[in-house]
Amino acid sequence: MARSDRLLLAIGACVLALAVLGAWLLLGPAGEPVADASLLVDPQASVQAAASPSSSSSVVIVDVEGAVVEPGLQSLPAGSRLADAISAAGGYGGQVDLPAAARELNLATQLTDGQQVYVPRLGDSAVAAPSAAGAGGAGGLVDLNRATPEELDALPGIGPVTVQKIVAARQERPFSSLDDAVERGVLNNGQLEKIRDLATVG
Repeated sequence: MARSDRLLLAIGACVLALAVLGAWLLLGPAGEPVADASLLVDPQASVQAAASPSSSSSVVIVDVEGAVVEPGLQSLPAGSRLADAISAAGGYGGQVDLPAAARELNLATQLTDGQQVYVPRLGDSAVAAPSAAGAGGAGGLVDLNRATPEELDALPGIGPVTVQKIVAARQERPFSSLDDAVERGVLNNGQLEKIRDLATVG
């Protein structure tokens, strides 16, 4: 074989070797394109993570008391209504005072975390009924232990939520003084100052 033929053959072999090496580097050993695994992201997982709400803001915890089947704390989805809280507590109990419940409870009220809901019982009005001296107590003052919910609600700074707290607390134990209502967490100091000259306990 002539020297020039051997030179051409050697050059051809080098070119072929370079072509094979280049193909291997581009496609990888398995013939598949090489990709950086760190760039592979599951877009569906990212969307779900972004859309997932914080568990701390997705529920509210309320205290349902009074004439319900299962009184106590109830955990409900954020945005729930008062009717949902009563339903979660098993619904109205056998001792519910339906006329009073319809008058005092707004079932469409949106719940807030830490709220207390009190469903009136039959006999609550008897507990709050006037004595011989009158529910107003001495000197026409409103007696926290015996006033009706309507009379309590008429006091300055006392709204429906506080009325529920007063009625529930006095059923457990009558108030010994106006300051006792503050110590038990039923009234705050600001409310006490507003009603000090208008209310009493008997």
